[in-house]
Amino acid sequence: MAADQGDDSLYPIAVLIDELRNEDVQLRLNSIKKLSTIALALGVERTRKELIPFLTDTIYDEDEVLLALAEQLGQFTPLVGGPDYVHCLLPPLESLATVEETVVRDKAVDSLRLVAAQHSPSDLENHFVPLVKRLAGGDWFTSRTSACGLFAVAYPRASSAIKAELRQHFRNLCSDDTPMVRRAAAGMLGSFAKAVELDYLKSDLIPLFISLAQDEQDSVRLLAVEACVNIASLLSPDDINLHVMPTLRQAAEDKSWRVRYMVADKFTELQKAVGPEITKQDLVPAFQSLLKDCEAEVRAASAHKVKEFSQNLPADCRETVIMTNILPCVKDLVSDANQHVKSALASVIMGLSPILGKENTIEHLLPLFLTQLKDECPEVRLNIISNLDCVNEVIGIKQLSQSLLPAIVELAEDTKWRVRLAIIEYMPLLAGQLGMEFFDEKLNSLCMTWLVDHVFAIRDAATKNLQRLVEKFGIEWAQNTVIPKVLQMARDQNYLHRLTCLFCINLMSEACGTELTVKLMLPTILGMATDSVANVRFNVAKSLQKLGKGMDSATVNTQIKPCLDKLKQDSDIDVCFFAYEAIDALKIS
Repeated sequence: MAADQGDDSLYPIAVLIDELRNEDVQLRLNSIKKLSTIALALGVERTRKELIPFLTDTIYDEDEVLLALAEQLGQFTPLVGGPDYVHCLLPPLESLATVEETVVRDKAVDSLRLVAAQHSPSDLENHFVPLVKRLAGGDWFTSRTSACGLFAVAYPRASSAIKAELRQHFRNLCSDDTPMVRRAAAGMLGSFAKAVELDYLKSDLIPLFISLAQDEQDSVRLLAVEACVNIASLLSPDDINLHVMPTLRQAAEDKSWRVRYMVADKFTELQKAVGPEITKQDLVPAFQSLLKDCEAEVRAASAHKVKEFSQNLPADCRETVIMTNILPCVKDLVSDANQHVKSALASVIMGLSPILGKENTIEHLLPLFLTQLKDECPEVRLNIISNLDCVNEVIGIKQLSQSLLPAIVELAEDTKWRVRLAIIEYMPLLAGQLGMEFFDEKLNSLCMTWLVDHVFAIRDAATKNLQRLVEKFGIEWAQNTVIPKVLQMARDQNYLHRLTCLFCINLMSEACGTELTVKLMLPTILGMATDSVANVRFNVAKSLQKLGKGMDSATVNTQIKPCLDKLKQDSDIDVCFFAYEAIDALKIS
C-alpha cells in the first residue's frame, strides 16, 4: 500500500516527463503551462530537488515552449518554498537567458528581475550577482545582452565592493565588440543610471553614455538618446549643461535619420528633464531644426510634439517663442510634400489656439486650419474637424462659422464616399460645438441629404447620426425638425429610400420614447405593410417586432397584431417568415 502511495505521488512528474518528451509541440507546451499545478502536487521540496533540475536539463525545446517556461518560472517563488529558496530558480532561468531567440531571452530576463527582488541581500550576493557576472562574461553575445538588463536590480542592495565590480562589468559591456551587446547596454543605461549613486553616475556612467552616443552603429546611438532622458532627470541644470547637452546637440544633428527621429520622439520628455532655462537656450533651436529636417519621418515625429512642446515652454516667453520660432516652421509643414507630416501636424495644431489666444488664432492660425481643411489627404481634414472644439472655445462660433464651416460643408458633399462618411461621424461632435440653432441653419439640410445618398454605408451612417442628434438636441427638436422629413420618405418612389425611412424610425424610436413613436411613427410603419416591394414589407415586420417590445399590450393587440396577421399570409416567403418571427417574439396569441 505504501508502495502504491509512492507510485501515485510520482504520477504527476511522470506525466510531465512523458509530455515534455512528446513529439507534439502542443502537448509539450500544455505541460509547461501546467507546471504550477504539478509543482503543487509534488510539494516544495520535491519541486526543488526533482522538478527544477529536470527543467534545467531539458532546455533544448521549441521557442514557444521555452517562452512559456521562462514566463512560468518568474512566478515560481511560492512553489519552491518562498524567498529562502528562490535561488534554486536561477539555473533554468540562466540557461534560458542564453538561448538564441530574443523573445525567450527577454522573458527570462523579466523573470530574473522578478526573482531578484525576492532574494535576501546575502542570497543576492551569493547567488544572483555571480549569475550576472557569468552572463556578462559569457562567450556568446546572447548571454552578454541578457546580462545588461540585470544590473539595475542587482546593484542597489549589493555591498560597495560588489557594486564596484558590477560597474566594471557594465563598462565592459558598453565597449563590447559585438554591436548587439552595446545596443542592449545602451538600452539599459537609463535604468542602471537610476540605481547608481550620483557620484558614480558622473564618474562612471556619463563617460559610457558619451561613448555610446558616439558609437559607429546608429542603432546604438539612438538608444543612448533614450538614456539621455533618465540621466538628465537625475542631474542639476549645471551638470546637464556640462555632461548631457553637448551629446544631445550632436544627436539632434546626427547623420542618421533614425537617431534624429529618436530625439524628436523623446523631445518633450527631454524638455521636462532639462528644465526651462536649457529649453530656451538649446531645445528651441534644436526643435526648429527637427521641424525642418530633410527626412519626412523626423518632421512627422517633431510635428506630433508641437502642441506639447509649446505648452511646456516657460510662461514668461511662451507666446514669443511660439510666434517667432515655432509658427514659421508650422506654416511650412502645413504645405509639406509628405501626407504623414501634414496629418501629424493636423492632429495637434488646433491645440495652439488656447495657448496663443483669440487675436493670434484669427490672424495666424485660422488660415492654416483652412488650408488643412482643403488638403487632398482625408486624414489631414479629419484631424482638423475632430479638434474644432478647442478653437471654438477661443474664437467663438461666429468667427468659426465664417471661416471654417464652408470648407466643412464642401467636404460633406465630397465625391469620395469615404470622405462623406467621415464627416457624418463627426457631425454629432460638430452639433455639440455649434449648438442647435446654428446647426439647424447651416447643417441640418446636409444630414437629411445623406439619408438619400446612393451609397448604403452613407445612408446607414446618416440614420445613426440622426439618432445621436436626437439624443443631443432632445425630443422636441426631433418632433419639429427631423421626424416630419423622415416620415415623408415613406412615400418616396425609390424603395431604398423607403427602407431608410424604416431604419431611421427603428433608431429614433429609442431616443424619442414610446409615446411619440406610437403617435407619429407607428402609423407610417403600418401604412408601409402594403408596399409593393417585398424587401420593404419584411422590414416592416422586423420593425414592428423591435418597436412592439416597448409598447403596451393594447397597442400591440389593436394595431400591430392585425398588421402582422396580414403579413404572415403574404405571397413572399421571407415576409411570412419575419411576420411569424415577430408574432412569436411579441407573444401574440
